[in-house]
Amino acid sequence: MSVLVDQFSVFVNGFWLTLQLCVLSAIGALLIGGIAAVMRIAPAPPLRGLGTAYVTIFRNVPLTVVFFFTVFGLPALGTTADFLRIPILDLAFPRLAIDLPFFRFAIIALSLYTGAFVCEALRSGVNAVSPGQAEAGRAIGLGFRQNLWHVVLPQAWQASVVPLGSVIIAMIKNSALAGFFGLTGDLSQSGAELVTVRGFPVVPVFIGIAVGFLVMTMPLGLLLDRIESRGAMTR
Repeated sequence: MSVLVDQFSVFVNGFWLTLQLCVLSAIGALLIGGIAAVMRIAPAPPLRGLGTAYVTIFRNVPLTVVFFFTVFGLPALGTTADFLRIPILDLAFPRLAIDLPFFRFAIIALSLYTGAFVCEALRSGVNAVSPGQAEAGRAIGLGFRQNLWHVVLPQAWQASVVPLGSVIIAMIKNSALAGFFGLTGDLSQSGAELVTVRGFPVVPVFIGIAVGFLVMTMPLGLLLDRIESRGAMTR
């Protein structure tokens, strides 16, 4: 019985760490993707070029390469990811306050990679807004930023919610790779430890891992289905 309790506690701790990783990475991806989306529709060619370059690179490079670069390349360049040590985040996510560089580098990797897809989801929402809406904003004297903030983005956000949710679900599944790049204690790595070190049967352990990811992704998927169906009813 104690063995089963120990195994369950390993899964719970792994689930909690993975959930923290996904929440922080989703916040980072939304911030990066939002900035990149604004850059891609900005009137200044240099900004559009930078936004396009970012999306082109991270949409076409495998996530494993991004993990390799952040986990092994950034430390080689002298980067410690200490900029992620924000007091309020340390309180909300105690793992950040621990000297656990792989956790912070995993956040960077997932945020950069997912941000490119967030950018495209937001840009598709912007493209779905009727050009007449932006023209009407310009006609009453709104500048680019005012037009974007008050006219375009509120409508674009409604069109982007479901694609953004799908991107976040994909990011949660992609977080399973973090355990293979030095992060200890996440859901996937905890399961692998139970099998290779403690000798637990493979099938039950990985069924447990799958259930853990389903607990994180299914509620979001059901919420997106409901939002999509309600949107279809209002059209």
